[in-house]
Amino acid sequence: MKKLFSVLMSVVLFAAMLTACTSTTTESGSTAAVSDDLPKIGLIQLAEHPSLDEIRTAIEAQLEAQNGVEGALKNGYTYDYQNAQGDPSTISNICQKFVADDVDVIIAIATNAAQGAASAVQGTDIPVVFAAVTDPVAAGLVSDPNAPDMNVTGTSDAIAVDKIFDLAATLTPDVKSYGLIYNNAEPNSTSVIEQTKAYLDEKGISYVEGAVTTTGEVQTVAQSLLGQCDAVFAPIDNTVASAMTILAEEGIAAQKPVYVAADSMVADGGLATVGVNYTQLGTQTGEMAVEVLNGTPVSELPVQTLTETSVVVNEETAAAIGVAVSAYID
Repeated sequence: MKKLFSVLMSVVLFAAMLTACTSTTTESGSTAAVSDDLPKIGLIQLAEHPSLDEIRTAIEAQLEAQNGVEGALKNGYTYDYQNAQGDPSTISNICQKFVADDVDVIIAIATNAAQGAASAVQGTDIPVVFAAVTDPVAAGLVSDPNAPDMNVTGTSDAIAVDKIFDLAATLTPDVKSYGLIYNNAEPNSTSVIEQTKAYLDEKGISYVEGAVTTTGEVQTVAQSLLGQCDAVFAPIDNTVASAMTILAEEGIAAQKPVYVAADSMVADGGLATVGVNYTQLGTQTGEMAVEVLNGTPVSELPVQTLTETSVVVNEETAAAIGVAVSAYID
């Protein structure tokens, strides 16, 4: 009887949610809008990995927090989530579908997804709110982050690389050279790598670059870099992040540290980072999307960059390669 009651309650709760936020499930597991009367939100995520998933979850929570509240979402909304699985042509198709569906706003997670959305909405009045675009100017999304001029704005996960390397100098002071692993087709990565090289040049620290184009190349490139350098650094790179466990395993096998630029990459085995809180980033992105839906012009919503950062370390990785991190453990 208790089990039956639980099932009935679940049905009732689910039905109540549908009255507030109208959507249906597609074959791909995303949701598609079914009403023309409610605000339409299209959300595209570049690929699946923990950082991007964390951002999306926070965006969805913020939208639900505004569901039924006075404003554009007071009567609910329709929501279409699509994952591009890292494929450029899929990004284009998804964004063109959003435009054809005449959505009221496109939320795009990660640089390539944001670029696809911005391209698709040209010639329309559909605004784009992005999340986790490290350098929106270099990505061609805004000319001035303080005054968005292309009907595109959002949040940046840019971090000061000097903070990460200052941490590295404290944890592993004997490191004299770094291998830089990244996908040079990802603008978010190349921007950070340029900052990294400038920092290392200034400090007189040598480095070797290792470019990858697919996750399948990460292991081979990692082995090469670890054979030449004392440590490896990976920026917020979607390709590398998707194979982070492999990179981490190679670092442990070589008994060398792998520093990264995202806390999720530490969770997947990287030694340490100084990074932003992606839940907060997603929350702020959701807030901006709601402001747009409530009628605030995009030009009046400057790009937001999180200023608060925190040190994140992986105790298991540290123990495996003999690095003391107790000072950074709560």
